[in-house]
Amino acid sequence: MKIFILIHGSWHSAWNWHKVVPLLEAACHQAIAIDLPGMGRDKTPIENVKLSDTVQRVCTLIDSLDEKVILVGHSKNGVVISQVAEYRPDKIEKLIYLAAYLIPSGKTQKEYSVQDTEGWLKPYVVQHPETASHTLQPAIFREGLYHDCEPDIAEAAKYILSHEPVESGIVPLQLTEANYGSVPRYYIECTEDRAVTPFIQRLMYTETPCEKVYTMATSHSPFFSQPKQLTDILCEIAAN
Repeated sequence: MKIFILIHGSWHSAWNWHKVVPLLEAACHQAIAIDLPGMGRDKTPIENVKLSDTVQRVCTLIDSLDEKVILVGHSKNGVVISQVAEYRPDKIEKLIYLAAYLIPSGKTQKEYSVQDTEGWLKPYVVQHPETASHTLQPAIFREGLYHDCEPDIAEAAKYILSHEPVESGIVPLQLTEANYGSVPRYYIECTEDRAVTPFIQRLMYTETPCEKVYTMATSHSPFFSQPKQLTDILCEIAAN
């Protein structure tokens, strides 16, 4: 049995993983999907959320567990699992980046996001300076995030998606080869992704090589559109 900690992406929450968790459990693994600070059911005021707080939240969870974990990060919050691995390399068995930002030390998520000029989401992002956050307009939910998912996913997202803190995208990661670099990395690319496009995914995993790259012909949300295939890949990585 392996312990998976599942980290959602921008604007989302633990809801992302509601189809994957039971499949992992059926495969005799433990799966923990969490709401990051200020997201989902976590009521931390979004203006108070810093990357360091989010990283510490995940570290605290890891510290509460006796066994090593496999960290899975989606989308923007690839930066979170990278920074967590720097602080807890001995407690993490593997890192899995799911269409996620895989950023080298000293760089920021924003530096790579701005290079992703073919993505569909940027015109629909609304900035909220008063809370140091941004939101995504519902008009792009289906075509930008869930075009291969059942229609009810986009409808549910209208009630579930929330503000995303800006700060985590502009803070440079601080990573070392001795710590972060000692944890095996795996990448799952999504070739029909309109949010984090295949171009930028390939750029990142080429610059920062992984043990293996898996490919899914899905949107940015394979946990909704292809949960069984995604779970099979997670289990294969766990068995390596």
